[in-house]
Amino acid sequence: MSSVTSFAPGRVELLGNHTDYNEGVVLSAAIELGVTATGRRREDLQIVLTSDGAPGKVVVLRAEPIQRSGGWEDYPLGVAEMLRQAGAEAGGFEMNFTASLPSGAGLSSSAAIEVATALCLCRLYPFPISPMDIARLCRRAENEFVGVSCGLLDQVSSVFGKKDEVVFLDCRTESVSTIPFPPSLSLLIIHSGVKHALTGGEFNERRAQCFEAARIMGVRALRDVTSAELEGAELSDLLRRRARHVVGENERVLEGINFLCAGNGSAFGRLMTASHESSIVNFENSTAELDELVRLAIAQPGCHGARLTGGGFGGAIVALVDKEAISSVQEIILENYVKATGHHAQAYPCIVSNGATVTAL
Repeated sequence: MSSVTSFAPGRVELLGNHTDYNEGVVLSAAIELGVTATGRRREDLQIVLTSDGAPGKVVVLRAEPIQRSGGWEDYPLGVAEMLRQAGAEAGGFEMNFTASLPSGAGLSSSAAIEVATALCLCRLYPFPISPMDIARLCRRAENEFVGVSCGLLDQVSSVFGKKDEVVFLDCRTESVSTIPFPPSLSLLIIHSGVKHALTGGEFNERRAQCFEAARIMGVRALRDVTSAELEGAELSDLLRRRARHVVGENERVLEGINFLCAGNGSAFGRLMTASHESSIVNFENSTAELDELVRLAIAQPGCHGARLTGGGFGGAIVALVDKEAISSVQEIILENYVKATGHHAQAYPCIVSNGATVTAL
């Protein structure tokens, strides 16, 4: 075995915004865009990392504790460290990364790097680990090494994605199932041109606010609250709005599953648009650019709904569009968006795709 190549897709979150760390439920889909890692073993205990998207190379000696640097390399280094802690052989390796996934779009390029690294290393230095444990290990790398308090959604979506099916994750039980996606529909992802960065303070601030709302209500997590119970709770306006978003998202996910199973794309799209409105009013994790993209999208014939995807604060939207309308919807949105904002958006028509793969050469 001279080298190992792995591919891990990005994901697009369809419903369930910020529900994962609140022990809620989420619907997402793996997409054909992602990260490819090509690795080889080294005998000198060095880790050598390169990326087609970044200049130079990163060299770390494994005989010394691996330190976080604040760069893109923290994601593969964090995975290597978590594998070592789990008992995997901590040998040297070199690994190069290429990405078709736009960085900063909120499509989980970080999780794709993590999952691609984990699959590659587990083949270079054989280590028995289940798909769910790969997802959990990659989450640990992001939580404990990189320092972002994300949930499990991104890694699960990258690992468990299935062509033409949506991934349903119950974040409390960590159970995964898939639901058929209507064959007449496609996903149109549009990057706003404003980068999304979860290492900023907004994500951890929203997380803390959700936990505080749950504490005041005397429940383990906002997963345990209904909309009716929430409206009767003694919360500040700010905490009520934060909780209202998460509780509403959980309810929209469960309703959305029924619509998908019935093949009712229009009704599912309306839930997506309602989700975005809640992001504006309740969670305040949208931006003027994302709002403009959603407004333009839902005004087009053939578009059933749209919302921000990912953590928010920049990044991308996802629109649910009839397959035959993708080109026209995309063209009109891009043309009018630059007129309205001065930003040049990038569009990515996507298919619902399979999860991560690995091959040895």
